[in-house]
Amino acid sequence: MERYKIYILLFLAAIGFNACSEEYLEIESEDPNSENFFNSQADYENALVAAYDLLQSTYLNVMLGDIASDNTLAGGESATDVIGIQQIDDMIHTPVNDQLSDIWRWMFAGVNRANYILEFQDKTDFPDKPRVLGEARFLRAYYYFELVKFFGDVPLVVDQRFLFGDQFDVDRTPKEEVYAQIELDLLYAIENLQYTTPDVGRATRGSAQALLGKVYLFQEKFGDAANVLDDLIASNQYSLVDDYSTIFENDNENNSESVFEIQYSDLEGAGFGCLQCSEGNVAVGFNGIRNYDGPVYDSGFSFNVPTQEVVDLFPPNDVRKDVAILDIDEFAAANNATFRVGFEHTGYYNRKYIARQGDLNTGDANLTNPNNYRAIRLADVYLMAAEAYNSGNLGDGPARDYLNIVRRRANLGDLDLSGSALRDAIFQDRRLELVGEGHHFFDLVRTGRAAAEIDGFTPNKNEVFPIPLQEILLAGNRWEQNPNY
Repeated sequence: MERYKIYILLFLAAIGFNACSEEYLEIESEDPNSENFFNSQADYENALVAAYDLLQSTYLNVMLGDIASDNTLAGGESATDVIGIQQIDDMIHTPVNDQLSDIWRWMFAGVNRANYILEFQDKTDFPDKPRVLGEARFLRAYYYFELVKFFGDVPLVVDQRFLFGDQFDVDRTPKEEVYAQIELDLLYAIENLQYTTPDVGRATRGSAQALLGKVYLFQEKFGDAANVLDDLIASNQYSLVDDYSTIFENDNENNSESVFEIQYSDLEGAGFGCLQCSEGNVAVGFNGIRNYDGPVYDSGFSFNVPTQEVVDLFPPNDVRKDVAILDIDEFAAANNATFRVGFEHTGYYNRKYIARQGDLNTGDANLTNPNNYRAIRLADVYLMAAEAYNSGNLGDGPARDYLNIVRRRANLGDLDLSGSALRDAIFQDRRLELVGEGHHFFDLVRTGRAAAEIDGFTPNKNEVFPIPLQEILLAGNRWEQNPNY
């Protein structure tokens, strides 16, 4: 919001200047603006790159998706290290929370960049425009889905930018209407995208299908979810990685299981003054081993540490445990490594997303890790489809089949369950398969299990996070706060 204050001060200064003098210099900017931009495919592609760029700031969404749940604790150096994260972990967060403000601003920045393209979608024609618009609408859907997950009702602006001053006229939109627009955007993307892309990391038909299936699941539209996820699976465009231990390594990014992956790089430096500007995965440094000295891994800030509860849930022969969970005491003893114990130390680290050695360590090494975020994996798709069939009473046979495909890869036997017992098994396998990937809090909320599983969770309050107070004030105090905050 500081940039808005700057704009206001500049505006007032301009008024004062004009009031004192009728003569002033008019200097034409050398930078392109919306009136002389979007004249070629290259212009649209460049704007699309800018819209993708905000995906990298979703590192915070991913961290909080586990920290807010019973999967991990905040960790860090002390009880006051990034106080907003600590408060969310303890379910005592308020409308004054820097991290929630960041998510609000960064996700709306992503929406705005996608809307900038769509505002001028009719200006220039070129053969590849349906694909470009399909990607823009996928991105808008992705950012709005993150906003709805965190905040519920949010302002909905379509095909035009949300400019300063609009907050006085645009109200929060019921989440049902936001979901409806997300569905329209993803259906458009499915219709206009292919399973292959010009560049690795772009949205595809498959990523749009998977995200739409998840959006349907969040709304308990189980039949719709099953249909679109069935279509995605039947496309045979993706396959589970045979060796589970390789999925999250830096040399196995964008693998056969990756339906949508957020790209990170260590080629550019970063600093704490603009975390959303980092081209690296900031979560990886935050999750890293505190003051670590040893092989394989790099040091970090010891946030987002797995709980003993989730570690104990893994069956003894589940190959996923050692991939998801690093037992630092055991590893350090075996490899003559040293580390410092952080706040809320459990003895475990989120191995999927901690820093590996071998990157360039550009700038601040803790902020420039190149580990991609596997936003949607095929295993996630199988488990969503299993849940849709079971919860929607569409057939436990297909639900079991999808669940058992994932379990076999984990070196677990097939289950022959039905009804609520099968549903519980799907929920538990989803937790184990996706631990550390930022999904669990929202899975607990949407399935009505959060109050029973999360310490301090208050029903009819903590299902969503508070609207940042500064945004309510900026809107003239017109927006109603989420209940009980």
